[in-house]
Amino acid sequence: MNPARRAVLLAALAGAASAALRPPGARAGEAAPAIAAASDLKFALEEIAAAFTAETGQRVRLSFGSTGTFATQIRQGAPFEMFMAADQSFVEGLHAAGLTRDEGTLYAEGRIVLIAPHGSPLRPDPALDGLADLLGAGRITRFALANPEHAPYGLRGQEALQHRGLWEAIRPFLVLGENVSQAAQFALSGNAEGGIVALSLASAPDVAARGTFALIPRDWHEPLLQRMVLLRGAGPVAEAFYAHVQGPGARAILARYGFTLPGAA
Repeated sequence: MNPARRAVLLAALAGAASAALRPPGARAGEAAPAIAAASDLKFALEEIAAAFTAETGQRVRLSFGSTGTFATQIRQGAPFEMFMAADQSFVEGLHAAGLTRDEGTLYAEGRIVLIAPHGSPLRPDPALDGLADLLGAGRITRFALANPEHAPYGLRGQEALQHRGLWEAIRPFLVLGENVSQAAQFALSGNAEGGIVALSLASAPDVAARGTFALIPRDWHEPLLQRMVLLRGAGPVAEAFYAHVQGPGARAILARYGFTLPGAA
């Protein structure tokens, strides 16, 4: 065999071997699919994605932020392949606009908590009595909340404060986060007495070590029904990750971070 033909044959064999070693569904040069996820999922979904990669060899790119902001970006053509919303109404809107494969599936219900950093005069309690007392005494200077205009957890926090009759009194002291993860950072910064954030964030060990929290009653606000969906053009890796999130391992991780699971007793 002449040297030129030998070189071509070796290159072909190397290419075939490389293809055989790629994870199922992967193609040469194919980027990991982008997943738009509500920021309350940050700690839980990072664990889920790591387990997915360990099991399949496939990777996904996680982007965390406000559900409302992601919905707007998807309408504007952002190249996400999967959307995990903190409020199912945003998925329903995208489906009505023809931007999703189907109506998606409910993957969890979220909860909100009152949180305060160590050293704060605020002592979190489910009835928000401590918050009411501090407001009445003029001892609240800053209180963190995700922006209710586009962050579902912020809107549910607003509803809970309205239910307790504290909304108008606390509005002048609000520090609004772009999303609930940023609101948690503000609440625990030491520059605020506390805030209302997601239970899934407050339950994370790194966050729990910085403060205390109390679960706000579920019937004080509309439910945080969280739905995920594959978008038009989603590829096989996104499809595999979508299925993985519905599996027992991922559900166990979500439950550990305080999410209520569909179908759970």
